[in-house]
Amino acid sequence: MSDQTPAPNVRWFSDLGMDDLDQVGGKNASLGEMVSHLTDLGVAVPNGFATTADAFVRFLEVDGLAKRIEERIKDLDTDDTRALAEAGREVRGWINEHPFPEDLESQVREAYDVLVEESAGSAEPSFAVRSSATAEDLPDASFAGQQETFLNVKGIEAILQSVREVYASLYNDRAISYRVHHGFAHADVGISAGVQKMVRSDVGSSGVMFTMDTESGFRDAVFVTSAFGLGEGVVQGAVNPDEWYVYKPALREGRPAVLKRGVGGKATKMVYTEDPAVGRTTEFVDVDPADSRLLSLTDAEVEELARHALTIEDHYGRPMDIEWAKDGVEGGLYILQARPETVQSRSTGTLERFKISRQVTQGAEVVVEGRAIGQKIGAGAVRVMSSIDQMHEFVEGEVLVADMTDPDWEPIMKRASAIVTNRGGRTCHAAIIARELGIPAVVGTRSGTKDMADGREVTVSCAEGDTGMVYDGLLDFDVERTELDSMPDVPVKIMMNVGTPDQAFSFAQLPNRGVGLARLEFIINRQIGIHPKALLELEAGGEDLPAELRSEVEEIIAAYPSPRDFFVQRVAEGVSMLAAAFAPEPVIVRMSDFKSNEYANLVGGTRYEPDEENPMIGYRGASRYLSEEFADCFEMECAALKHVRDEMGLTNVKIMIPFVRTVAEAKGVIDLLGTHGLVRGENDLQVVMMCEVPSNAVIPEAFLEHFDGFSIGSNDLTQLTLGVDRDSSLVASSFDERDPAVKVLLEKAIKACRDLDKYVGICGQGPSDHPDLADWLVEQGIESMSLNPDTVVDTWLRLGKQAAERG
Repeated sequence: MSDQTPAPNVRWFSDLGMDDLDQVGGKNASLGEMVSHLTDLGVAVPNGFATTADAFVRFLEVDGLAKRIEERIKDLDTDDTRALAEAGREVRGWINEHPFPEDLESQVREAYDVLVEESAGSAEPSFAVRSSATAEDLPDASFAGQQETFLNVKGIEAILQSVREVYASLYNDRAISYRVHHGFAHADVGISAGVQKMVRSDVGSSGVMFTMDTESGFRDAVFVTSAFGLGEGVVQGAVNPDEWYVYKPALREGRPAVLKRGVGGKATKMVYTEDPAVGRTTEFVDVDPADSRLLSLTDAEVEELARHALTIEDHYGRPMDIEWAKDGVEGGLYILQARPETVQSRSTGTLERFKISRQVTQGAEVVVEGRAIGQKIGAGAVRVMSSIDQMHEFVEGEVLVADMTDPDWEPIMKRASAIVTNRGGRTCHAAIIARELGIPAVVGTRSGTKDMADGREVTVSCAEGDTGMVYDGLLDFDVERTELDSMPDVPVKIMMNVGTPDQAFSFAQLPNRGVGLARLEFIINRQIGIHPKALLELEAGGEDLPAELRSEVEEIIAAYPSPRDFFVQRVAEGVSMLAAAFAPEPVIVRMSDFKSNEYANLVGGTRYEPDEENPMIGYRGASRYLSEEFADCFEMECAALKHVRDEMGLTNVKIMIPFVRTVAEAKGVIDLLGTHGLVRGENDLQVVMMCEVPSNAVIPEAFLEHFDGFSIGSNDLTQLTLGVDRDSSLVASSFDERDPAVKVLLEKAIKACRDLDKYVGICGQGPSDHPDLADWLVEQGIESMSLNPDTVVDTWLRLGKQAAERG
């Protein structure tokens, strides 16, 4: 606009770009870059202006303030938290009492008047005043959150006071400490204040998104978080937000792209107050429990945000960390900040895996659990802290336990072996800093400060999936490092058995040729937990459902449109997470193989399941799918897989049918899949069969007429061949996949598939437990072995070494 001319002290966002970082800092330069280059591409950024770093320098030059500050902090020991706090407090006091140069103040006033004029029609426009340090948001450093942000600021006098507070925040304790420990000279870091029109997310929602998975570094997903109210609640960790993963390839193709939805607690939200005093313009209020059970964004809004994230990432050419807000008055989605992602983008080609065995954790007491941040394990004595005034008590190597953290805590966070908080999600302050420092954190435990006491020795494990565990005592764990670019060639495809979508992105970083067994029942158990018949009964009205059961189910499914949608969408989420993580490699999804006693353990299960004498060889697998009683349940499973393959475009998903007793069942289930739109051969759909009943291996050619191959389930095949109940400790010693009778059947099944040029793999436990069996299977011509993730690297290296020795 014509009246937004550059000034020596003030620059408009529309005049800025990344070349101006030395003048307006990373945050404001990035805002200018987006306003200048991405507005025409649909990325909406609220207008505003920035004071310059030169203006800050001139501010400090008045009456020699810069020299006084230099003298006060030049020999400061930042590890002495009391001395650091005293020096920081004194310097900030000087700055807050210091007058602005006359020209700076007048230009801020002029720019403010233009912004107010632009906001004509707003009852009383309010603004955000944000800090932007000149060394901030660089690809190799993260100053994010170290300086202050002021929201809902009204009136020019409050704006000027907020700018002064921003200047003072360059000398917050955490900022001083960070510069010292990262080798930045204090005088070399300037600061700019950005003044930006507020988005009314106080009556809408807001959050953070990353253009990669923050835990694993997986690059093909956008990770979105959201909560009701202003975004500071999410950033601070005061709110456990909703979470989504959005698949980039599907998004680019215009397909449905939401891989996963997670309903956060959202117990509180940050809103405006009526108090105009700087620092008192916002407050936290409780969210209605009925609202907190709902998602704070629609799928369409999530996908629109993700498209903006892709546009931003494409422009910057690197993974990005983005803050956004939804205006609850007019419904628009706005980008408030964008900075380079600074942790996973620096990762190397070495895979480091922390491992703690089930034998170790099985008898250990779980003190608390929450959201796992990172994938490491740490241990030490607990230090519960309720205030930064206690920082001097903290001893290096302790486990920091707090309600939540903010940037003031950073001087001691870098000395902790692990961090545990009551509140927060994966994008909260504690999570961001823990990732940057490379230490494990468990956030959102709700009761960590209550359930742990100073001095208690604990082990903090983030190496077991999405849920972080805090165990009593110092437990043994291992660290495995693998150079991914030096994996040898092997004579067989090494695939993985994966049943937990939460770990899909992490497991996909291991060397692999796809997923040989994805158990749908694991997904149903973890992500649904309700018997499908209970959901269908509620879908039909639920008049006969017991009131207590109905209430329990309705609370679980509250965020989804209907009971049936809950089942279909949740199954689709689990399958699509696996398929996206491993694409383009195949992901073989076995349809649900719960036994009746296992189905009975789901919510409402006892209402629908028979009481069988021997569920292991009872109502399961293909015979269950073909039964009239289960038909509508199987249809929902098929609908979920059809959505993943046909709508989302993840055609690397193959279907596997378990426990097929007879050739008639084989034909029947293939026909049944077709009636539900899953036609073998259409859209590259392959259907394989679990070869686990002896009849399958006795007449393999007859079964292979209806399937595209076998996946050998060595566990069931062994127990049925030898007549051994593998769950009985009384006869467990007789269970051995290497028994000659079992190997005869294995050899027949493999040979039949090879002769018919059909897929043959093995997904049972045998090759993971017995290296000699793995070697024998390779000799027989097995095409793939699907192993447990913790055995993949060792098996791969061993087979590669043997292949090299054979020449």
